[in-house]
Amino acid sequence: MKLKLPNPGLEDRILSHQQLDKVEEEEAGDRPKWDNKAQYMLTCVGFCVGLGNVWRFPYLCQSHGGGAFMIPFLILLVFEGIPLLHLEFAIGQRLRRGSLGVWATIHPYLTGIGVASMCVSLTISLYYNTIIAWIMWYLFNSFQETLPWSQCPMNANLTGVISECERSSPVDYFWYRETLNTTPTIEEDGGLQWWMLLCHICAWSFLYICIIRGIETTGKAVYVTSTLPYVVLTVFLIRGLTLKGSFSGVKFLFTPDLSELAKPTTWLDAGAQVFYSFSLAFGGLISFSSYNSVHNNCEQDAVIISIINGFTSVYAATVIYTIIGFRATERFDNCLSGNIVALLNAFELAESDITDSNYDQVVQHLNETYPDVIQGLDLKTCNLDTFLSEGVEGTGLAFIVFTEAITKMPISPLWSVLFFIMLFCLGLSSMFGNIEGIIVPLQDLKVFPKTWPKEATTAITCSICCAVGLIFLQGSGNYWLSLFDTYGGSIPLLVVAFCEMVSVVYIYGIDRFNDDIKFMIGHKPNFFWQATWRVISPLIMLFILVFYIITKVSEKLLYKAWDPESEKFPTLVEKTYPVWIYVIIFILAGIPCIAIPFIAVWKCLKAKRNEVPS
Repeated sequence: MKLKLPNPGLEDRILSHQQLDKVEEEEAGDRPKWDNKAQYMLTCVGFCVGLGNVWRFPYLCQSHGGGAFMIPFLILLVFEGIPLLHLEFAIGQRLRRGSLGVWATIHPYLTGIGVASMCVSLTISLYYNTIIAWIMWYLFNSFQETLPWSQCPMNANLTGVISECERSSPVDYFWYRETLNTTPTIEEDGGLQWWMLLCHICAWSFLYICIIRGIETTGKAVYVTSTLPYVVLTVFLIRGLTLKGSFSGVKFLFTPDLSELAKPTTWLDAGAQVFYSFSLAFGGLISFSSYNSVHNNCEQDAVIISIINGFTSVYAATVIYTIIGFRATERFDNCLSGNIVALLNAFELAESDITDSNYDQVVQHLNETYPDVIQGLDLKTCNLDTFLSEGVEGTGLAFIVFTEAITKMPISPLWSVLFFIMLFCLGLSSMFGNIEGIIVPLQDLKVFPKTWPKEATTAITCSICCAVGLIFLQGSGNYWLSLFDTYGGSIPLLVVAFCEMVSVVYIYGIDRFNDDIKFMIGHKPNFFWQATWRVISPLIMLFILVFYIITKVSEKLLYKAWDPESEKFPTLVEKTYPVWIYVIIFILAGIPCIAIPFIAVWKCLKAKRNEVPS
């Protein structure tokens, strides 16, 4: 016996296969189309492959046993990522509607799924474009003979360098003070930073130009934004492998610590990373697939894009760790050199007496002979693995670790320009899908009159987002961005994705869905798709959702702050969020989730009220 919930009126809400063929032949309807298949594939790749592939995946590999993390990542990519990607491609292509229209067509009570995914896309877009503004700021500053984050600036009296920079480092100071002008707490706004405001306006203006006419313009832009990052990554890989210590980084990345596989957090993080790296449940992929020919092979597309996405994550991690290996080796050498100089001076030895190769033996001998002297020198602990394991993610990796490594390279401005151009392209191509996930649902909700041109609706949407995004340009903006990133794009996405799969399988009907796919691509989905859609993928998503909520509820809400007055400075200080931040978290994570049942109940009550009594 098959479980399928009643869904009266579905046949009247969707086009039959014959009608779809007729629409295809007559090119009827007002929906735009892709110029060619390459344009569509590059757009989807650009949306799926984003900044997270470059700066989050390498961090997770480092945190969870290097190569060991790739085992659950690849397993869950197959059983969680690919099935949901195929489902979104297929349902969008079949129903020829955007993310909100698809779910409203399947059943009016499911309209909330589209609204929820629109809310998530909006939340992500607000802060994602701020990151692009930061990238532009660094890119502009890269066109200098001496990179501004390579040395500390002089103080006002020109008697020495600025104290805050001297106590931390040039890269930290440029990021936290000259870029963000960070406040010590989230409660202090710090005012707007005019230099970032200009970059913020430039970022939204550039995005508007690229999306001004929807896929007609984004389809042209992706030829550059989706391909250039691979060229730059390859250039960095070649350059990185020539640097001292690069192979130490790659070896550290791929050496598996299999004990990590027994930890639930490893699988939880792998599942979440697969989910986010595919940009699932944002709504953009459903909209993009709806512009395809009805007989496009969506199954093949899902497999190809999944392979590209998985390959890019591993490839980018390899590139990143050649640079991290170089940076760790530099720090290890500097640490060792400092200790050797201290020993030479303390014991009045010749320079040739202590070298890198015999350092450990000499220290052991001196410690046995003169333990009090060695203890008084307070030698630093120099361990290459320790330097390699000091993992950072997100903005820390891009704007601190990588920029510091670039300053040590010959012709550093060139490498800086290439790096930030790559990040700019990755961020911009992801924004195309995020904005698509906002504008199309707004049109489906009839927020804008149909008579308004695409340019006007896009301009209004971008202008409002640009204005709301000013919150991230304050001195406390980095804390707000971290808050939005942690709660705005986590639980709601998991809830939306789970609802999507359950809705297609048990409300639209898996048998109907199988027939639709046979009509579109010529054959029914095989056993793998049937098993994952019906059981495996929903259970995986439910498991991740439940454990993610348990983890977040049980942990103490803290944020890391840059506070020059702290005793631990320059180490970031963990501070407790103010009580009112729970309201913000509820707005970010709670409202999109609540929208799904709330709109269903509202639609139900409205339908009952409209019923004519017999």
